[in-house]
Amino acid sequence: MKKVMAQGVFDILHPGHLHYFRESKDLGDDLVVIIARDSRVKKEKGLYFDEDERREMVESLKPVDEALLGSKGDIYSTVREIDPDVITLGYDQKHNQEEVKEMAEDATGHEVEVQRISGLEDYSSSNIRNS
Repeated sequence: MKKVMAQGVFDILHPGHLHYFRESKDLGDDLVVIIARDSRVKKEKGLYFDEDERREMVESLKPVDEALLGSKGDIYSTVREIDPDVITLGYDQKHNQEEVKEMAEDATGHEVEVQRISGLEDYSSSNIRNS
């Protein structure tokens, strides 16, 4: 079984998120989505839904096998727990792919593929929130 891990806030679900989940799922057998904790989301963003509501909404989506809340402390402890073969990043996530790969491999002790998912860049929670 090839395990894929995706992560994000997912406060306002939109077609861009669905694309991200479908493309992530296509890279493996099992898609685990990590939902950012309320305490880790920048306050100026403001959230419409709390972490439990966001987790429940994401987990109900067809491509998602499991949705979990991220760590309250060390964000990389989640990578150790999930032990993914692939980590996907959204087009708008600012993480450096090589740094994520190095961190994930240190955490898991095995090779981890890191893929940036592009497409549907016109959709953005920030743009929706600000319109």
